[in-house]
Amino acid sequence: MITVDTPQGQVRGRTGAGITSFLGVPYAEAPFGPRRFQAPSLAPTWDGVRDALEFGATVPKVGYRPPTSEILSEPVVPGVDCLNVNVFTPDVGGSAPVFVWIHGGAFVNGSNAIPTYDGSAFARDGVVAVVINYRLGVDGFALIDGAPANRGMLDQVAALEWVRDHIAAYGGDPARVTIAGESAGAMSVGTLMSMPRAEGLFQRAILQSGAGHHVITAETAATVSAALAASLGVEATVDGLGSVSVDALVDAQRDLSDRIAAEAPTGAWGELALNVMAFEPYIDGDVVPALPFSRIISDGASAQVDVLIGTTSEEHAFFIVPAGIVSHLTEDYVKMVLAGYRADPSALDRYREQLPDASAGELMIAVMTDWFFRIPATRLVEARSGNAFVYEFTWRSSLFDGALGACHALEIPFVFDMLDKPETARITGPNPPQKVADEMHRAWVDFVRDGSPGWDSYGSDRAVMMFGDKPGVVLDPRSATRAVWDGVR
Repeated sequence: MITVDTPQGQVRGRTGAGITSFLGVPYAEAPFGPRRFQAPSLAPTWDGVRDALEFGATVPKVGYRPPTSEILSEPVVPGVDCLNVNVFTPDVGGSAPVFVWIHGGAFVNGSNAIPTYDGSAFARDGVVAVVINYRLGVDGFALIDGAPANRGMLDQVAALEWVRDHIAAYGGDPARVTIAGESAGAMSVGTLMSMPRAEGLFQRAILQSGAGHHVITAETAATVSAALAASLGVEATVDGLGSVSVDALVDAQRDLSDRIAAEAPTGAWGELALNVMAFEPYIDGDVVPALPFSRIISDGASAQVDVLIGTTSEEHAFFIVPAGIVSHLTEDYVKMVLAGYRADPSALDRYREQLPDASAGELMIAVMTDWFFRIPATRLVEARSGNAFVYEFTWRSSLFDGALGACHALEIPFVFDMLDKPETARITGPNPPQKVADEMHRAWVDFVRDGSPGWDSYGSDRAVMMFGDKPGVVLDPRSATRAVWDGVR
């Protein structure tokens, strides 16, 4: 055990194997009672010594359903002090660079208690790792009359302000902060890069399977909130939704999300037919001033921030292979999806040329991977070639007879060098290659420390580092299908 003096008070952590961890340290007060649906408070203080030996409370969330629940770990820790951070440090007396991880989960799931997000390997390699919680779903992202907008994003800013003001007490350098995240976490990173309130709180950014395109309009957010409130028989106000218990509100959120998913393809929910996430950051003109991508590119937001960004090769396999959908798709359906994305009618031919032996389901995976993940990442770096590095994770899971491929979320245990965690096998299958984890984790550490992961920036050559069975840089991979989206995405 070790106790450190911090601006909040004394904190007791656990030391072992050359690193020290502090778990569940609050960066804001509990967001319940009179603080429900409000902006995060200042970090609380205390007298005496606070134990930080166990994971803190997780935020209210819907939880995953099968088959996703069989692949992804989703722990629930009871309690109200859910706006907390976990810190893993090599030396409480040092001044190491800082890696702040923002979890994914479609803005409705996830937490810093997920075993794969253990920052010990970063601390082992000389980096302070901070893993945060933030409000999700209705509490974090619903448009509520009388409540500040985008409370989940305000939580993330508050956590970064906590890092700025407190991390030195844990051995971190507040002037060398890298924010990172995967999926909704990466979309959060892209949003933070566009937010005036986050300026100066970080110097580098890592975006894994997410970029700066996934926010919705305030109009759509208001429509969703009105439908939620109507389903509960209350007004979409702080008092109205605040009169509903936390559990009942989470249940109503789940039911509405199911309804939207079923009805969105008919056009009933506008942009949600394409964006699919009902509760996520929305453009409010203040906290989120505009589409993050547009502010990053057009307005030069975060122009001095070094960027590492990438995707997995078959992101969308995660969403349709375990559910058994992939074998039922037809090329006519893929054509319909491409038309919905406003792609040229010849687009499917380009994908067929690239994947001559692919089934219709595999073509669908390629199309959806590009539209939702790969092309948004490409667009972000195209205007930032001087300080932007791109990767692709190509190693394929052995699960579902190999059909899961290099799917969404598969790269996370490699980045964290946590292949020995039992939960990892739920997505990788048995015996994932430690060599790939060594290479990928080292690149992330190097980027956090020096601003370069070890290969050339994207530039005019479109250099992309491949992590997998055949590692190495490839120039402009799959250029024909990239061109499909010119002027569209």
